[in-house]
Amino acid sequence: MKTSLKLVAALIFCLTINLPQAQTADEIVTNYIENIGGHDAWDSVENMKITGVANQQGTDYPFVATYMKDGRYVIDVDLQGNSFIVEAFDGENSWAMNFQTQKAEAADSETSTNTKNGAKDEIVSPFFNYSDKGYKVELLGKDTWEGSEVYKVKLTMTPVLVDGKEEENTELFYFDTENYVPIASESKVTSGPAKGATAQTLYSDYQEVDGKYLAFTMTNKFNGNVGLVMNVQSVEFNADVDENIFKMPED
Repeated sequence: MKTSLKLVAALIFCLTINLPQAQTADEIVTNYIENIGGHDAWDSVENMKITGVANQQGTDYPFVATYMKDGRYVIDVDLQGNSFIVEAFDGENSWAMNFQTQKAEAADSETSTNTKNGAKDEIVSPFFNYSDKGYKVELLGKDTWEGSEVYKVKLTMTPVLVDGKEEENTELFYFDTENYVPIASESKVTSGPAKGATAQTLYSDYQEVDGKYLAFTMTNKFNGNVGLVMNVQSVEFNADVDENIFKMPED
């Protein structure tokens, strides 16, 4: 009997050590950063310039988006040959062009505060150095997304201001279980005309640029309906950037 018990115990031990170990949220994020190039490679990025084409309701809009490590950014869209700034942040204040007047207008202070709180997430991912930013991650288990097995990870970021009050700022990310990269994310719109809607972003066509990997296609959906598809054509790291492009033009 003792010999039989020893054999059973040995068998259980062998089976246990050969089983895949359960993942934690931190391990998933660590694998993700490593698989897209590694922490040191992304930490060396001072700026990122993305050129591409956005498609909305069948119309193409060429764009150039420039992101700085310190959080400044500007997104410049080509509208029938004319430059149009759809979104910009100078480090303290948000601004954009008014479609009607074709002039630059500053956003309200609440919008600028929310933008500032998340501006440094634009290069790489909000998961990059997430604990240093006070963010929290939580693994909600495995799930499926459009037929693919995924890890469902909840990211809690800096609270967002809505009408002067702080509200929880969370987003769900669905990581492919083989490559440890997000294939989708999901959140609730907290303000504006679409408040309460479910916003989704689908990430696909990951490509390598200078040893770093990025999704070259991003599809934005609202309540399941496609709103915008962005196709990246080229990415340039540590480019020569004119510092003036982030400043709101004066009348």
